[in-house]
Amino acid sequence: MSRVLTGITTTGIPHLGNYAGAIRPCIEASRLEGVDSYFFMADYHALIKCADPQRVAMARLQIAATWLASGLDPNTVTFYCQSDIPEIPELNWLLSCVTQKGLMNRAHAYKACVDQNAEKGVDSDDGVTMGLFCYPVLMAADILMFKANKVPVGRDQIQHIEMARDIAQRFNHLYQGDYFVLPEVQIAEDVALLPGLDGRKMSKSYDNTIPLFEGGQKALKEAVMRIQTDSKLPGEPKDPDNSHLFTLYKAFATKEQTLVFREALKTGMGWGDAKNEFLSLLENMLAPMRDQYMDLMSRPDDISDILLAGAKKARLQATPFMNELREAVGLRSMKHLSTAKQEKTQAKKSKSARFVSFREEGMFFFRLIDEQGVEQIVSKPFEKPQDAGSLMKKLQSPDSLSELKCQGDALIFDGQTIAQITGSWDALMDALKSFSQN
Repeated sequence: MSRVLTGITTTGIPHLGNYAGAIRPCIEASRLEGVDSYFFMADYHALIKCADPQRVAMARLQIAATWLASGLDPNTVTFYCQSDIPEIPELNWLLSCVTQKGLMNRAHAYKACVDQNAEKGVDSDDGVTMGLFCYPVLMAADILMFKANKVPVGRDQIQHIEMARDIAQRFNHLYQGDYFVLPEVQIAEDVALLPGLDGRKMSKSYDNTIPLFEGGQKALKEAVMRIQTDSKLPGEPKDPDNSHLFTLYKAFATKEQTLVFREALKTGMGWGDAKNEFLSLLENMLAPMRDQYMDLMSRPDDISDILLAGAKKARLQATPFMNELREAVGLRSMKHLSTAKQEKTQAKKSKSARFVSFREEGMFFFRLIDEQGVEQIVSKPFEKPQDAGSLMKKLQSPDSLSELKCQGDALIFDGQTIAQITGSWDALMDALKSFSQN
């Protein structure tokens, strides 16, 4: 199973170019077998670009409704708001503490601001917030928290994935463990890059976009009718390959429809009729989704519930992983330190391997200490001490040795993860064998 994670920045209203270039291909990819998809609303990232709270709040609602209306199924993917996962800013800080400032100095967004300030003749950091400067670390936290294997991004974001890999490798090296999966960039070479009304790339910056849902059929028609064409009259042959109207049509039509439309242009169809053909194509595709979008927009509480359910699902992984990372960097329970010190003292007096039970935050655990007093495993938590005791007894049986398996640092018994291996596999096996010899 490959885990794919996609971030959705919550600024602005999605347009037709966003749908063709990101929304549609990501949703289609999420339906493939063997893919575990995570989609998150990057609302912390939005604060870097926008200081208008009303706009941020509305954009979160509009964008979530857009993805859901476009076919994203929250029952088969994990769909959540970044701000609903408190472990993400905590991980952001842990990663910030191992990230070299020089790495952030090389980030494209920061360098672009520095270059612009140099052209203006002002201080190089004028207008640069720490949010902008540290943006790649937060992006790394988004990705590394859920151990994503692949991250679909545009080419302008490749550097950020490379930085996430660098940060993950440094953390793994410093704390001597394979804590983070190194993510891979996923570039969709065939993603549609739609031209706008004027032929340039469709972008809000150029004010040349075609609305997706907002404004309804009227706004869609007004935009389509403003698509720029050449001056050829009806009856004169048109060149489809040099027409951005044809490029737009082709992005949403079937092969058969595209061939018919191409031939009609070549044999003299007027631009007005061509625009009406394109409008009809879009309306047939978008009308059902638009209806669902408007319905969702009228039920913001339901959208919130969907996102909170997704966050709850995501935190089932984020919370224990964050506890593991806190342990790795030394942010451990004081009780743990006291217990560990006591066990170390006892180990010096003992020459046999032994299990040590302990309780922490209302849950029951046990450790396996070998003959040298070195901890080899820490069990998973148990609600009842009897369950922990039963498993300890089973592990002392010689028959259990053949059932034990190692998966990373997880100890597997009877198909279930029962403990974290904190020592070496060989030392663990020697410690368990010693019970059958006593």
